Amino acid sequence: MSTNPRTEPAWRKSSYSSGGGNCVEVASVGPGTVAVRDSKNAAQTPLRFSSATFTAFLRMVNSHTES
Repeated sequence: MSTNPRTEPAWRKSSYSSGGGNCVEVASVGPGTVAVRDSKNAAQTPLRFSSATFTAFLRMVNSHTES
């Protein structure tokens, strides 16, 4: 029997974060899955999205901010 300790996701904040504690954090949590959480409430269950859905969301956001 092998033991594989569960590792915590490597959460990261946007480079646009002001550091005031009002941040959204993202982490890869498995093959093809991205988790999103509010840094002010890190104990709350994060939202999970497929990588494709999250990428489509980011493209949409970027297209609106580039105008």
